[in-house]
Amino acid sequence: MLERQGWQLNQKKLRRLYREEKLQVRKRGGRKRTLGTRRPMLVPEHPNERWSLDFVSDAFTNGRRFRVLAIVDDFSRECLALVADTSLSGLRVTRELTAIMTRRGRPRTIVSDNGTELTSMAVLRWCQETQIDWHYIAPGKPMQNAFVESFNGSFRDELLNETLFSSLAEARDKITAWKEDYNRHRPHSSLGNLTPREFAMKSRLETKAA
Repeated sequence: MLERQGWQLNQKKLRRLYREEKLQVRKRGGRKRTLGTRRPMLVPEHPNERWSLDFVSDAFTNGRRFRVLAIVDDFSRECLALVADTSLSGLRVTRELTAIMTRRGRPRTIVSDNGTELTSMAVLRWCQETQIDWHYIAPGKPMQNAFVESFNGSFRDELLNETLFSSLAEARDKITAWKEDYNRHRPHSSLGNLTPREFAMKSRLETKAA
C-alpha cells in the first residue's frame, strides 16, 4: 500500500515539475494514411474516367456477418465487381482493383469514403505504384459518392433484403447472378433506356468512329 501511495506521489510530483518547466509529454502520432484529393469532381464523359466503390454489409442465416465490395463505373453505371467475403482488407481491395484493370484498363480516378480499409497503407502504396488519383469524399457526405450509393440501394433492396444466405458460396453465386442481370438486362432511363453494358459498348463504338 505504501509503495502504491509513494508511486502516486512521485507521479504527481513529476507532473508538477513538467508543468513548472512548461514541458509536454510527446503524444504518439496516428498511423499514416492515404491523403488522396478532395477537389471538386467533374461528371465523367467516358468509360474508365471514374470508378467509385463502397462496402455493403449483410449476414448469413447463422448470424455471422459478411461484407460486399461494390465497384461501379460512374459513366456507364456498369457494376465492375461485387466481391463478397467475411473480411475485406485494404490489400484485398487493391488486388481486386488490379484484376479489373487487367480486364478493362485503368481508371483515371477512384472515389470512396474514408473507411479504414480505404485509407490504409496498402491503398497508399497501390496509388503510388499505379499513379491513379484517389478522391475521398467529405466525412458524413455519402451523396458525394452518389453513383455507388444509388447502386448499393438497388443491390440491397432487390437482393440482400430479399434473400437468405446460408453460406459464403451461396451468397457469391446469387450476388454474381444479380450483377450479370444488372449489367446485361436492366435498362436505365439515365442511359437512354440502355443497359449499362449496351451503353458502354455504344460509347466505345462512338469513340472509335470519332
